[in-house]
Amino acid sequence: MATLYKNRDVWYITASYENQRLTRSLRTKSKKVALKLKSGIELELLEELTGVSNRKLNLPFEEVVSRYLSYDHNWSKRTRELNTYILKAYISGKTLPPHPTTKAIHRRMINICWNWGFKNGLVKKALKLEGDTKGESRNRVLSDSELKTLLDEIEDNRFNLFVRFAYYTGARSGEIRSISRENIFSNHIVAYGKSGKRLIKLNNQAQEILSGVDELWNYSKDFVSHKFKKEARRLGIPDIRFHDLRRTFGYNLIRQGRPIYEVSKLLGHSSVTTTERHYAPLLATEIDDFVL
Repeated sequence: MATLYKNRDVWYITASYENQRLTRSLRTKSKKVALKLKSGIELELLEELTGVSNRKLNLPFEEVVSRYLSYDHNWSKRTRELNTYILKAYISGKTLPPHPTTKAIHRRMINICWNWGFKNGLVKKALKLEGDTKGESRNRVLSDSELKTLLDEIEDNRFNLFVRFAYYTGARSGEIRSISRENIFSNHIVAYGKSGKRLIKLNNQAQEILSGVDELWNYSKDFVSHKFKKEARRLGIPDIRFHDLRRTFGYNLIRQGRPIYEVSKLLGHSSVTTTERHYAPLLATEIDDFVL
């Protein structure tokens, strides 16, 4: 019989057999997660105590996924949602998406789950998917004429202001779809998104938009994506996604001579290296002609 207990906010499980005892950290602060993990870990401890089996388990991948998603990885909400969607789609038999970069992301997350299962003794072998797990970075930016068309000719004024605000701040869609008034300050907003909490600088153009809207936006991710693509098709702008506004924001700042350190901070990148990796292919085309 195994017992759960808590020590310094972390849950542990302990099991005993013939005056021998084993204890293992469940590495979670959630009692709900600990209860889900209890039965599987209890079996492993009892097998080790009784000497019945020192071998790794060989659970079905569906069970590995269930335990992996229940484990406290300290993920952001968005990361948890993405892992849940990808892994559940995979075990349900859906094929990987056709787009190379999206396929690479799916393949990478599935393989990470396999590795976790192997390291935690849940499977005898990690049956990882072969192929690219990095994908190609998207380098699409809007030309000056495309950007002008987009900002001038989106007919839905409320959505037009949202698109303008996204471009003027370089913010991610998830950071500005639902802004609270209490998070708006004179020259910045406090936003929550992919990278957690961060400050987003408001230039004069962005400040003017916020001061002129009576009701802040409350858009869903799908609404923004579909509405933006619909408007782009109507305006004859090909191969465009909402996130391309953010890339165009950074690209245009660098073209204006802004130091890459400043641009990195404005984009909320974890380091200048991240900014350089994203923008180096674009900036190579800006180098003046030269003769060897």
